[in-house]
Amino acid sequence: MNQLFTRLMLLIGRGRFTTVNDSGVAQMVQARMGAIELKDNIPRIAEFGFTSNPPIGSDAVVAFIGGNRDNGVIVATGHQASRPTGLHAGETMLYSQDGKYIYLTASGGIVINANDQPVTINDATTVTINAATQIIFDTPLVATTGNLTVGTGVSGSFTTPAGNVVTVQDGIVTNIE
Repeated sequence: MNQLFTRLMLLIGRGRFTTVNDSGVAQMVQARMGAIELKDNIPRIAEFGFTSNPPIGSDAVVAFIGGNRDNGVIVATGHQASRPTGLHAGETMLYSQDGKYIYLTASGGIVINANDQPVTINDATTVTINAATQIIFDTPLVATTGNLTVGTGVSGSFTTPAGNVVTVQDGIVTNIE
């Protein structure tokens, strides 16, 4: 009976990452489980379609199969210092340690914060934005490396690659300087 009780007590453990090897088909972690227990090469299981490399010092919940401390698998991780707080019920956020995030808010739409870093979309054949009201470009420059096709109702001034300023009112060129 004592042996069964001991095995049950050893089924789940909590530790902290000390190293991570992300080079193979499974991410392998070394975790300190307590003052005297250091476990090496623990596979970390993540949901299909999602991957991350938690920072050193992240929390780990480890399930030990049959209570065998030599046969563990990391089933959950967290990094207390970088976890965003204050989310409302039903909200979700994908975030990084350096402050980038995609925030699915309960009432404010979807917020993407690139934290002063570039955002790149690669290998798309077409990118379509369907907005019911408007699209706002709040930037000092909109540039294209190819042709630009614009429909009717366009008004404003545009600079050509040759440096000419073209003024358009309701889709009709009114001035070229």
